[in-house]
Amino acid sequence: MAGSGRRYAPEFKARMVELVRAGRSPDRLAKEFEPSAGWSRPSAMRG
Repeated sequence: MAGSGRRYAPEFKARMVELVRAGRSPDRLAKEFEPSAGWSRPSAMRG
């Protein structure tokens, strides 16, 4: 799935996954860290 969207550093993605697994809301993190509108949860966070 190639796209022209913004790429995030592996460390950033890993931290977001960590925070979600620790109970933080993806929506809240999106507001706090302001990722692009096209950001979606990495597959590691999907049920």
